[in-house]
Amino acid sequence: MPDAGFHLDAVLARLTEVAYRLAAGLPLLLLAMLIVWLAWLFGSWLSRRAMFEHLVRSNAFLRDLARTTVRTIVVGLGVLAALELMDATALVGAVLGTAGVMGLALGFAFKETLENYLAGILMSLRQPFAPRDHLVIDGHEGIVIAMNARATILMTPDGNHLRLPNARVFRSVMLNYTRNPSRRFEFDVGVGVGEDLVLAQSIGTDTLRGLDGVLDEPPARAHISALGDSNVQLRFHAWVDQRSHDFLMVKSEAIRTVKLALEHAGMDMPEPIYRVQITERVGAPADSPAPPSEPRARRPAAPAAVDTRAHSDLQRQIAHDPRADASVDLLDPAAPQE
Repeated sequence: MPDAGFHLDAVLARLTEVAYRLAAGLPLLLLAMLIVWLAWLFGSWLSRRAMFEHLVRSNAFLRDLARTTVRTIVVGLGVLAALELMDATALVGAVLGTAGVMGLALGFAFKETLENYLAGILMSLRQPFAPRDHLVIDGHEGIVIAMNARATILMTPDGNHLRLPNARVFRSVMLNYTRNPSRRFEFDVGVGVGEDLVLAQSIGTDTLRGLDGVLDEPPARAHISALGDSNVQLRFHAWVDQRSHDFLMVKSEAIRTVKLALEHAGMDMPEPIYRVQITERVGAPADSPAPPSEPRARRPAAPAAVDTRAHSDLQRQIAHDPRADASVDLLDPAAPQE
């Protein structure tokens, strides 16, 4: 009857055989490790060459990305050469297959993150806007503080920080108020239907031409926009240089001064007319005394002039913002813009 016990001699023989194989393959293993180490040194040396400075001089982010990519490719080639030396090509195929499956799974899991990353790279190349540009992106208004690999950071007109994903910025409609410093404003004024409309337009445009902050070219203009129930709507528009004057303040002064000029010229500016029907209530006294009317408050005198020069409230806040001087900013003011 054969012995079914544990044979220690067989185990020791097997371990001795494995040890001999490892000892025989140790020189190849050391040589493979040396190849990988030399590949890492060569990749690091190659990534520090000046050619990357010339290729992506205007974008520090792309320069670092190119250096990392070159170093990774060289090290990967070294690892493949080391595995081939050790006759481990089957292991290479298994590793590459596993890496492909994991890459596909990670791609679906981090789809939005990858989209923001790629959009940041493309926008850093295209430079659709510059730092401190005044933008409206997908209905969100603000001044650009910085753009990193994931998001574009704006400061809204009320001083809050707004982070927009780069993928959303990349595919959204973008309005840039800074690219062209001249900006047009417009407003409507209602005058009576019996007034001389040409004269009213002339009074308004002459007033706008003399207003501080309104550009001479293009000139201020006016046209009839609509015929209302009790008035005629005149639309005035003029241009402002946003570098020297505040857009909203100039528009505010334009509305005020045009209104005063039309009133001073005797133009009728009627309010909406409503018909009110009064019926007598049964049992009410015929002659009831009217309540005493309160004295009408006197309007304060309007200021002679309002400062319409451009202010730098947000610019000062951005200058003290730590993100404004961040080294990860992908925007370069000196880079060409599309």
